Amino acid sequence: MTMFRAAVPALAAIVAATIATGGPARAADPLGTWYTADKESQVRIVNCSGALCGALVWLKQPNDPATGRPKTDKNNADATKQSRPLIGVQIVLAMKPSGTPDQWTGQVYNASDGKTYTGSFTLTGPNTAELKGCVMSVICKSQTWTRAN
Repeated sequence: MTMFRAAVPALAAIVAATIATGGPARAADPLGTWYTADKESQVRIVNCSGALCGALVWLKQPNDPATGRPKTDKNNADATKQSRPLIGVQIVLAMKPSGTPDQWTGQVYNASDGKTYTGSFTLTGPNTAELKGCVMSVICKSQTWTRAN
């Protein structure tokens, strides 16, 4: 009984400190809408069966200047997909937790060249992330994304 009485003030102090600081530390959340590096587009990251998926949801210039019509996935290696609208195209594909905190690995689709690469999505802060795409895990390019408000 004496040990319990001594533990109560310590427990109360921990609870009070947790409440005062806003709760226990939590990992940053990758879900949400992100600006790509050039702020020319936004990608919405969602949970898809325990993995991360992300589709284009906004383009600064949604229409092709040459035609005045919505931009399409014209560079896609699959000719049957070249006429689909670019908005809605998934570019972050089934990225699963990598075992490294705040990092997911999977595939990245690059609409600029129509190719799919191995890649990763890594939270670098509460409002920043690095998206990386690699060819044969040797040649990699990455860009920093920022969370859209």
